[in-house]
Amino acid sequence: MADTVEIVVNGARHRVAADSTVAAALISGGTAVFRRSVSGEPRGPLCGMGVCFECRVTVDGIPHRRSCLEPVRAGMVVETGD
Repeated sequence: MADTVEIVVNGARHRVAADSTVAAALISGGTAVFRRSVSGEPRGPLCGMGVCFECRVTVDGIPHRRSCLEPVRAGMVVETGD
């Protein structure tokens, strides 16, 4: 098994694979909705390579981070828009 790190997602602590992206960590933890569109529709990863911007989350207080491009780090705080 890969090494793990602890991150905080929407106030809850999670152990995730140290070599994963934030998007992969969220999906493996059961998160399907990463944000809401301006009309309230649920959004989540689509392209997986940073082009579509559908996977945006807040990381360590910085909004609009593309979670599919963001590697996890021990202690990072992730907030989804849901």
